[in-house]
Amino acid sequence: MAQPTGDIGLIGLAVMGQNLILNMNDKGFTVVAHNRTTEKITHFLENEAKGTNIQGAYTIQELCAKLKRPRKIILLVKAGPAVDAFIAKLEPYLEPGDIIIDGGNSHYPDSIRRTKELEAKGLLFVGSGVSGGEEGARHGPSLMPGGSNAAWPAIKEIFQKTAAQAYGEPCCDWVGEGGAGHYVKMVHNGIEYGDMQLISEAYDILKRGLELSEDEIADIFFKWNKGVLDSFLIEITANILKYKDEDGEHVVNKILDSAGQKGTGKWTAIAALEAGSPVTLIGEAVFARCLSSLKEERIRASKVIAGPVKEPFRGDKQMFIDDLEQALYASKIISYTQGFMLMRETAQVEKWNLNYAGIAKMWRGGCIIKSVFLSDISSAFIKKGDLESLLFDDFFKKAIEKAQPGWRRVVAQAVLWGIPTPAFSTALAFFDGYRSEIVPANLLQAQRDYFGAHTFRVLPGKENERFQAGKDIHVNWTGRGGNVSASTYNT
Repeated sequence: MAQPTGDIGLIGLAVMGQNLILNMNDKGFTVVAHNRTTEKITHFLENEAKGTNIQGAYTIQELCAKLKRPRKIILLVKAGPAVDAFIAKLEPYLEPGDIIIDGGNSHYPDSIRRTKELEAKGLLFVGSGVSGGEEGARHGPSLMPGGSNAAWPAIKEIFQKTAAQAYGEPCCDWVGEGGAGHYVKMVHNGIEYGDMQLISEAYDILKRGLELSEDEIADIFFKWNKGVLDSFLIEITANILKYKDEDGEHVVNKILDSAGQKGTGKWTAIAALEAGSPVTLIGEAVFARCLSSLKEERIRASKVIAGPVKEPFRGDKQMFIDDLEQALYASKIISYTQGFMLMRETAQVEKWNLNYAGIAKMWRGGCIIKSVFLSDISSAFIKKGDLESLLFDDFFKKAIEKAQPGWRRVVAQAVLWGIPTPAFSTALAFFDGYRSEIVPANLLQAQRDYFGAHTFRVLPGKENERFQAGKDIHVNWTGRGGNVSASTYNT
C-alpha cells in the first residue's frame, strides 16, 4: 500500500466543511475529504476542489488509510448523536495517539464526556469552536480548540495557519482541557446574541424614536464603525440597512420580525443560571428572540393594549445619537464583563486554566464578534491575569464613566417612547447593582426566613449575642412559629 500523504482528514462536506478544506489546502496542507453521501465527494473533487491537492475517501477505512500518523480527523457534522456515531465508525481504524476533532457546535458537557471516553481507549479528542461562518471558514476563522492536552502539539501548526490572523497573531490558541474549547465557543455565541440584540435595539430607537430612514441609520452605523464600536456586526448592519430590493424598497423592511436561534445562546443563559452568575444581558437577548417569535400574539396585543402617546423628539438629535453610541458601547462592555465572569466561574468549577487575554485575542479576527474593542479586553487581562471584572480595569472604568450620562438618557427616553430595550436596560440595571454596596437582598432573606425558616446571616458590625457573626440565624417573626430552621444553601 502507498505511503499515506494526508495531513488531516475532514468528514462533512456541507458549506463549512468544504470551505475549511479549501482554506487548509491554500495553507499548504493535504486534506482528505469524506462525506456520508459519497456523491458529494465526487462533486466536490470535480468542481470546487478541482486542481488542488485535496484527496477524496469514499469509506472511513480509506480515509484513515490515507492519513499520516498520528491521524488527525475533523468532524463537521450535526451536533449530538451524529458525532458519537462517526466516532464509533472511526475507532476500529485508529491507533493510540490518533486525534478526533469535533468542529461542530457541540454542547460542552458532551466534549467533556468524549475526551474521557476516548482517552480511556488511548485516543485523543479535541472539541474545537469554529466561528466566522462561510467566509471565515474559507479565509480564516477563529478557532477555539480544547480537550486532550497531548493533541495540541500535533494540530497546532495546521490550526494556527488555517485560522484568521489579526495584529500579526493567529486567532487560535489552546483553550484548555476537557470541554473548555466548546465552552468558550458557547460563551462567544452568547455574547454574539447580546451584541446583535443591542444593535437591533439601537436601530429600533433610531427608526421608531427619531423616525430616521434606513439610509440615514445606515450612515450612522458607518460612522460608528470608525470609532469605539468598530466591529464586524456594526459593519454588516450598515450594509444590510443600505441594501434594497429590485423595487427600490429596503430588504430589511420585508423581513418577518420573528427571530430564530440554534441554541448556543440559550445554553449560555442556562449555564449562567446553573453557575449562579448574573449574565443578564445574554439572558435578555435570548428572551427577546423568544418574544419576537410570538408574532401573531403581538399583532393582537398591538390592537388592544395601548402604550404611551408618541411625541416627536424635541431635543438635539445629534446629541441623542451620540448618547446612543455611548449607550451601545457601555452596554457592550457590560455584556463582555458578564461573559468573562461566567467563564471565570466555570473554570474554577471545572479546574480549567483559561487564558482570558488569549481568548480575547482569538476573537479579534475571523469570528462574528470580532472588534477593535477585544484588543482592549486582552490588554486588561495582560495587565492583570486574575482580573475579577472588566469594570475594575482603568480603561473600562473610564469608558463607562464617560458613557454613563448618555446611557441613562437613552434608556429613559426609550421608556418614555414605549420602545422596548431589554438589553440596554438590563445592562444598566446590572451596572447599578454591581456598583451598589447595599442591595435589597436583606429584605429577600427576611422574607425567606419569615415564610420558610430559611435563615439569614448578620451584617458585619451588626452582631450581638442574639445575632452572631458567621451563624445561620432564624427568627420567630410572628411568635407562633418554632425555632427549627430549614436547610440553607447558597445560589
